[in-house]
Amino acid sequence: MVLAGAACMLTGPSLAVAHASAAHPLVISLKLTGVVDPFEASYISGGISAAESQGADAVLLTIDTPGGLDSSMRKIVESIQTSPIPVICYVSPPGARAASAGTFIMEGCPIAAMAPGTEIGAAHPVGVSGIIEQKKVTNDAAAFIRGLAQKYGRNAGWAVRAVRDAISASADEALRLHVIDLEEPTTTALLDAVDGKAMQIAGADVVLHTRGAVIEDRGLGVGAAILHGLLSPDLAFLFFYLGLGLIVAGILHHPVALIFGIISLIATFVSFGMLPVNLIGIVLLLASAVFFLLELKHPGLGLPTVGGLITLVLGALFLFDPHVPNAHVSWGTIVPVALGTGLFFVFAVGAAVRARRLPTRTGRTPIIGTEGVVTTALDPKGVVQLSSERWTAVSLVGPVPAGTRVRVVGIDGLTLRVEPVVARVEGSVS
Repeated sequence: MVLAGAACMLTGPSLAVAHASAAHPLVISLKLTGVVDPFEASYISGGISAAESQGADAVLLTIDTPGGLDSSMRKIVESIQTSPIPVICYVSPPGARAASAGTFIMEGCPIAAMAPGTEIGAAHPVGVSGIIEQKKVTNDAAAFIRGLAQKYGRNAGWAVRAVRDAISASADEALRLHVIDLEEPTTTALLDAVDGKAMQIAGADVVLHTRGAVIEDRGLGVGAAILHGLLSPDLAFLFFYLGLGLIVAGILHHPVALIFGIISLIATFVSFGMLPVNLIGIVLLLASAVFFLLELKHPGLGLPTVGGLITLVLGALFLFDPHVPNAHVSWGTIVPVALGTGLFFVFAVGAAVRARRLPTRTGRTPIIGTEGVVTTALDPKGVVQLSSERWTAVSLVGPVPAGTRVRVVGIDGLTLRVEPVVARVEGSVS
């Protein structure tokens, strides 16, 4: 009895805590912010799996995205569709959007909600325009989003138009057109509104319990967050020209710069693969690189530099699909990069090229015959100044005082053999 009582005393507090926790539903909060990429897809699918392991009542996925990779979007949708726990998708805060891939994710959620002042749509497939088979990809995307909308009884016709015609809708319009299920101003209001809702999740009947829920936030890991943050139009553009500059510097000066330049360009094209890139933009940027490289043959401000700057600016403006909200290079990035690149090629690279074209001054042939002045008397060894360089020298005609002008007649390693200019002239007369 004593042991039993002691056991009750020891376990009592923990049982009380467990009951206290069980009194409130548990909702796992995930956030999809920025580009839909493999980092976000792994984070969301992992978060949904963890919520199942914890026995959570629901997952709340808050969305603000301009779109992203089709493969990552499909991975997220698959995780939502196969989850035994209801996933609530919520476009928030005001000003947020579920564009492109975000629209598919919203339509793939059992519950799709938006905050006032948000938008959804512009789901036309994007990628490297001119490379993908646009019609085939569009048909596939339209069929996919139609199936998602029909599964949850939403407006499939509007969803297909969002893919084919890139239309968008505000939260009010989306609710009126039955593109979404609810419009709620806050997370608390949303969880209260869906409490008690019955639905079928992964083949099972489920009733939502979300009122007064404890919300547990799960964030993107530090490493993944850094890599995810690099996938932006401005940084992709910056890395392109950083890589170009480092490669040129590596060729002209130091191989280590060449290695980092290659890494930077690889990172750039990885970013391009995850952003709505236009082929014409890439072509214009490559053309600008060619113009700047042509400038190396004639350093200074010339026609190649002007052509390089024009194609650089146009390439930045046309680099990303204008149908995707906020997927563009800002003027605050274009102007400094254009000016910096122009100055780099005109002055830094030009100076390096001119320096490489100068004749060497350390070989035997160019130095022989050069005239200089004795700075430390030769007796017979001393120091001679040739142009801006000081050399150890040996006199071939005996002592030579400082200040005497001498001519190099030979070289032995790093020691010059010299004779006075006057002495050689007198000898030739005799």
